Amino acid sequence: MVVGVEIIFKIAAIGIVVAIVAQVLKQAGKDEIATLTTLAGLIIVLLIVLDLISELFSSVQNLFYLF
Repeated sequence: MVVGVEIIFKIAAIGIVVAIVAQVLKQAGKDEIATLTTLAGLIIVLLIVLDLISELFSSVQNLFYLF
């Protein structure tokens, strides 16, 4: 499990894209869709982080031979 800088860049890129899309939608008067877009971006980032946490627990389990 090697987590490099690329995962940080991926999360940052998702945040930037979601922020830009949300601002464009708010300017167009589509506030509800902008909120849903922000929520979708948050869920995507949380899934990425959840996967990393799962890998962390697996590596700790393998380290201490827990079954």
